[in-house]
Amino acid sequence: MPEAARLVQRTYLVLTLLTTLAASFIWGVNTLFLLDAGLSNTEAFAANAFFAVGQVIFEVPTGVVADTRGRRFSFILGAATLLASTLLYLLMWELNAPFIGWAAASALLGLGFTFFSGATEAWLVDALTETGYQGDLETVFGRAQVVGGASMLVGSVAGGFIAQFTNLGVPYIVRAAMLGLTVVIAWRFMRDIGFTPDRSASPVAAVRTVVTGAVNGGLRNRPVRWLMLAAPFTTGVGFYAFYALQPYLLELYGDPNAYGIAGLAAAIIAGAQMLGGWSVSRVRRLFHRRTTAMLVGAVASVAALVALGVMPVFVVALLLLITWALVIAMEEPIRRAFLNGLIPSQQRATVLSFDSLMGSAGGVVIQPALGRVADLNGYAASYVVAGGIQALAIPFILLARRERASSDPITSDAMADAPPAEAES
Repeated sequence: MPEAARLVQRTYLVLTLLTTLAASFIWGVNTLFLLDAGLSNTEAFAANAFFAVGQVIFEVPTGVVADTRGRRFSFILGAATLLASTLLYLLMWELNAPFIGWAAASALLGLGFTFFSGATEAWLVDALTETGYQGDLETVFGRAQVVGGASMLVGSVAGGFIAQFTNLGVPYIVRAAMLGLTVVIAWRFMRDIGFTPDRSASPVAAVRTVVTGAVNGGLRNRPVRWLMLAAPFTTGVGFYAFYALQPYLLELYGDPNAYGIAGLAAAIIAGAQMLGGWSVSRVRRLFHRRTTAMLVGAVASVAALVALGVMPVFVVALLLLITWALVIAMEEPIRRAFLNGLIPSQQRATVLSFDSLMGSAGGVVIQPALGRVADLNGYAASYVVAGGIQALAIPFILLARRERASSDPITSDAMADAPPAEAES
């Protein structure tokens, strides 16, 4: 591998470590934090839904930022926005703010993450192409999952126990400090490679270009379109399933103040991410096509979610949680390699951001709906319903499989299959 490509990978992995570690300090306690602030289950997951609303609203404008000012600039702006919104969360918790305040702050958090979505992954793929990398993308994404999983393991466990021995606000202070460090590191080491921002376009023209790119490279690209249409069901359910685990496991454990257990849930998912990322290069050898792997993963994920609802026993729930997290961790790098192999370079950030937008749109509706189910019938019932909703993604994966896309065969080189910039319309 060329040394320049190694440097790109190292930079990507360091940024993954920093952003995941910063974010994960609150992942194990965020739902408990919202409930402690006086919100009901419905309101807490509605607040999370406004996070998704922010992502839906701002994906296109922040895509313009990435395309016209650069992906490095977009990443730094995202980290700074997350820093500000984290401090706002902490302030509202101290003031016992009304729901409308949480909704606005959650939307601001969504804005911060939209500066990351698409831009960071596009930066990686284009920089690897420019520096002569010839390997498969699953391996790179798998390494990032190992790093991200390790960061999440440390951050979520630490956040849970920090909250238990201090209070629920301290993990947010730690998160803000880590985001400040992330801004400094990205400013120093991240550079746009293999992509030149177009600063000549006006904002209106840039938005038009982004939308056109999303349509041409995404919705008019049939195999990409089918996976995009599956995203609302998988992502929306995934958001709820993760955050509802915090109070659900405490309920099954029998101690509502054992915040360390809530951190353990996030730590289990982190460990599964590490194992899944490490094993994805081996798992891919079990399948001839990426869509086959995605179908198996989707069915297994649905089964695990339903089982979480019908077998409400703490130890069993932990085992099912491990299974669900492992399946997702193994499936996600394969999905990302499938998509990146079909998207031209100059449209990459746009289409990946639009894919993120589709997933977030599902979260807008699904999270508060499942939160309402939890309020009325309990968390166990909400997981059964969540499994049914996620099953709706399976027909779209089957449709993507029927397209026999060039990036579908596992033996193909995702980097070589990626459409060149000249192929853009």
